[in-house]
Amino acid sequence: LMYGIPNMKLEKDTVDRRVNLLREEGIEFVTNANIGKNIDVNELRANHDALVLTVGATKPRDLPVPGSELKGVHFAMEFLTKNQKKLLMTKEGRLESNWDKNKFIDAAGKNVIVIGGGDTGTDCIGTSMRHRCKSVVNFELMPKPPPQRGPDNPWPQWPRVFGVDYGHAEVIAVFGKDPRVYSVMTKEFIGDEEGNVKALITQDVEMTPNGPRAIEDSEREWPCDLCVLSMGFVSPEQYIIEDLQLDVDQRNNIHAVYGDFRTSIEGVFAGGDCRRGQSLVVWAINEGRGVAKATNAYLEQKKSEEASSYNVTGSFANLSSI
Repeated sequence: LMYGIPNMKLEKDTVDRRVNLLREEGIEFVTNANIGKNIDVNELRANHDALVLTVGATKPRDLPVPGSELKGVHFAMEFLTKNQKKLLMTKEGRLESNWDKNKFIDAAGKNVIVIGGGDTGTDCIGTSMRHRCKSVVNFELMPKPPPQRGPDNPWPQWPRVFGVDYGHAEVIAVFGKDPRVYSVMTKEFIGDEEGNVKALITQDVEMTPNGPRAIEDSEREWPCDLCVLSMGFVSPEQYIIEDLQLDVDQRNNIHAVYGDFRTSIEGVFAGGDCRRGQSLVVWAINEGRGVAKATNAYLEQKKSEEASSYNVTGSFANLSSI
């Protein structure tokens, strides 16, 4: 909410207000704590009665094509996070004293290409527009959706129809055309002599029962000074999972049944995107409440069992004095 969703969709004062309310309720927030990196997760578990993992699904889907290592090719969350940190530093008056152009990703005056659609892709488009980019194009692998529901997409399924989000509308207003290009996949990035991306090559595709198929002789070259990869997330980062030796599902999410939320390790619970896969904020709220309830029930049961054990031991102690 703080770093992934831009200000034009969610003012950060709203996030701060909620965090401050939680802090006033007695919750302690420990920041700059990269569990599994600078804090031992097993030590954390040993010092607490329960451990709840709500770490999200932050491992982005990569684009393993030639040239993807060039400077100017970034993942969406890197682009959005660095932009938000810059805005926060500006608001707090700390930007000038901490200025380092290598810390931030600037789209100003650049030909920007966003690969991937969805909410995150739209946010990358909107952010690039606010940087005053030279141009912005959005590639989508899937074909353009129909203007209305197809027979294979009845209610109450989510409507797979063409729509214009705020980022697309802004591009149309400024540049006169929709930024989206459908049924296209990136084949290669081209760099200059200094290792910066300067263009990319695409190929048109058609969808088949076996997935997308490249169309021969359909290659096109696009000018590109900044490419943002917004193709979703594949799973949680694995280092916490590996350190705790947790079971995972077929998609490398933490295995824990919805409603129960217990993992394969005693006293360790998981909820949200790290359990269900990449999803929406409303599901994060739902699962956060659910895993809290499950953890509370576990702690109450544990306390009850400890009390029962103490009472039994006390009874035998009285017998031994007879």
